[in-house]
Amino acid sequence: MDDELLELQRQFEFAQQAKSSIRLSERNVVELVQKLHELRIIDFELLHTVSGKEYITPEQLRHEISEELKKLGRVSLIDLADTIGVDLYHVEKQAQLVVSEDPGLMLIQGEIISQSYWDTVAEEINERLQECSQIALAELAAQLHVGSELVASVLEPRLGTLVKGRLEGGQLYTPAYIARVSAMVRGASRGITVPTNLSVLWSTLQQLLQEMEGTTGIAVEGSFFQSLFNGLVKEGEVLGTLRAGIHWTPTVFAIAQKECVDSFYSQNSFISYDSLQKLGISQPIQYLQPRFPEGIPLVTAFVHPSMIEMLDAAIEDAIERGSWLDSVSLLPTSFGAQDASKILSLCPSVQSALKANKALIVGDSYLFSSSFVKDVYDRVEKEMGTLSHAGSSTVVLGDDLHMVKEAKSGHDLNKSSEPAETVTESGNRKRGNEKGSKKKKGKSSGTKTVSAEGDSDNEDYIPTKSKKNQKKGKDASSSQAADSRKVAKKDSIKTQEENVPSEEWLMQKLEALLPDFEEQGVDDPQTILIYLADYLRPKLINYWKERRKALFTENVEKMKHLLDNVQRKLDESFLNMQLYEKALDLFEDDQSTSVTLHRHLLRTAATSIADMLFHNLDIHNKLKNGTQVEDSQNSESISLSPGERTAIAKSLPENQSKRALAVVEALEGKRVETFMAALRDLAEESGLLLKKLDKKLERALLHSYRKDLTSQVSAETDPVSLLPKVVSLLYIQVHSRALQAPGRAISVAITRLKDKLDDSAYKILTDFQTATVTLLALISAATGDEQDCSSDRITSKKEVLESQMPALKALVLGTAQA
Repeated sequence: MDDELLELQRQFEFAQQAKSSIRLSERNVVELVQKLHELRIIDFELLHTVSGKEYITPEQLRHEISEELKKLGRVSLIDLADTIGVDLYHVEKQAQLVVSEDPGLMLIQGEIISQSYWDTVAEEINERLQECSQIALAELAAQLHVGSELVASVLEPRLGTLVKGRLEGGQLYTPAYIARVSAMVRGASRGITVPTNLSVLWSTLQQLLQEMEGTTGIAVEGSFFQSLFNGLVKEGEVLGTLRAGIHWTPTVFAIAQKECVDSFYSQNSFISYDSLQKLGISQPIQYLQPRFPEGIPLVTAFVHPSMIEMLDAAIEDAIERGSWLDSVSLLPTSFGAQDASKILSLCPSVQSALKANKALIVGDSYLFSSSFVKDVYDRVEKEMGTLSHAGSSTVVLGDDLHMVKEAKSGHDLNKSSEPAETVTESGNRKRGNEKGSKKKKGKSSGTKTVSAEGDSDNEDYIPTKSKKNQKKGKDASSSQAADSRKVAKKDSIKTQEENVPSEEWLMQKLEALLPDFEEQGVDDPQTILIYLADYLRPKLINYWKERRKALFTENVEKMKHLLDNVQRKLDESFLNMQLYEKALDLFEDDQSTSVTLHRHLLRTAATSIADMLFHNLDIHNKLKNGTQVEDSQNSESISLSPGERTAIAKSLPENQSKRALAVVEALEGKRVETFMAALRDLAEESGLLLKKLDKKLERALLHSYRKDLTSQVSAETDPVSLLPKVVSLLYIQVHSRALQAPGRAISVAITRLKDKLDDSAYKILTDFQTATVTLLALISAATGDEQDCSSDRITSKKEVLESQMPALKALVLGTAQA
């Protein structure tokens, strides 16, 4: 085998030394190599050089790359491509194979770096570090033209061997520097006695280091301090607890905190959460419950069961004495109303008393015994009887309204039997017989509808079809307006119901009934009474409603009887008023006499009607509102002053009050027809009926009036009183009119009879009137002195008049009767 190898070498050497007789061009050589490659005679890969004049195998390329790395330690692929003369693509491809085969190499950012290079760099960094004490990785990375992460990854395995230092937060430090900073951290940490945020401490140390090293020093990161601090804590050189990495609580503070909490709790049997938060305990309940398992957490404090026992004893005593107590006053000042409420609910005596209805808790912290509350309620209930109903005329309860409707319906049904008018079942009124022989002539001019509430304020007059000026339809807007008034009325009634008794009235009564609150040292009794009032007021309102309902039930029959009497009296008096009004037409041509007659009628008959009606409406209004009314005097003899009429009118419900005030104003006027119109409106609003004077009723009334006057004239013995009656009777005989004339209008009335009487009768009348005026003048001028002779003259004149009385009576009675 060796001989063959030597033979081959000899032949190869001979072939190399032999001179070729044929020279090939470069082109031919290239073609020849390609042909050999195609024929697989050359079965390995060949790489072209950049110049194209040479071939190189991949193995040779890798060998040359390795040789360059051995010489330099760090080679750029671009530089290799230029040095070797091979395209960069082939260099990168073979470089990756070289790096993958040798774990001591790395390919970073187009460069191949060997571990020997990093060892050299580490030695250089170490020499520099020993001179500067600290170096920033960013500075080293900039110098080496690599990333900081790469520098850190390379230096970490060499720390403590090639590099004598410590890497923290992107900085390299020498052991001496680390020892100095550790001493600073240790001293600062041991000087802390209260919970501290370590980031504040690290900022202080950073400023201190900058002052020590000047502007040339590199800023130390807080993480470096934190790392040193964590090591000190782990080694036990600094004692305390660390929360969330930066909240440091020294052991000395924790000990003092625990002693403070234990001392306060043991001495006072409670501790407030605010106190614990001031001590740095952010979760008081979680802190206290494991330490004091028997304790009870409240809203703002943590208490010992002994405090509940103390409060329980005071509560039990208050319940036995039938008194009250404010639990806040027995508890520490830091306790609030919610704490008092919770601690009250935990007291055994309170729990048992509440189950047995022996106690009541109001306003979170106030406890009243049931006997105390019942006594106060009974006393206030008695005071409720003194409430005035004058200002509550519109307040009618729902059940009361129903009874009002029944009362009115009953009243109207009772009137249905009268011949003058009929009443339907729904309460609608129709005019009756205006003429005796024509009972069905004409239709009603309107329909009175009564709402379900039954209150006269809620009644609306709805016009219906008639012969004269009534429209066929009804305006929709008027209906809407009526509905809105009803709604507003109901809201007003509901508001007033809910305000009886009012809060102000109840507070005043409680202050008057419970003066012992101030005697017991309560600074502001209203703070307690307001809670008691809030508890009592709903009960008092229910009592008030029940009381009103009971009173109203009692008053329903009285109201019905009252309305019947008023209707009966009003029928008679209003017909007479219409009869007297007709006589006034005879004097319309004499303005002064007409005014005198109108005013006289207003001040006599009209005033009597108004006083009777006002008095009864006032009683009816009080009965309707649940007020107990004593039996009054006969309303026919009632005489009211203008002020009393106005006061009654204002006390009535709103719509009724307006019409009553119109009647009062009409009484002070000059026209009777104004009064009659106002009276009709008031009667209509009050649900009363006014009969219209027809000819049949007029004849009957005139006959009755004439008969009554005739009997009065026949029995009259006073000459002064006789003349007006004779004149009235003459007007009935001559004009069929019932004249009501005052004394100063008699002269004009007699003058109007001149054409209706013969001369002798007229002379008797005028002579008697002249003598009467003379007599009245003498009586008016008499002084009452004994020496005065006027008494003789008066007596003489009376005798003359008395002698003329038979002749005067004969004018109206006839000779035989006179």
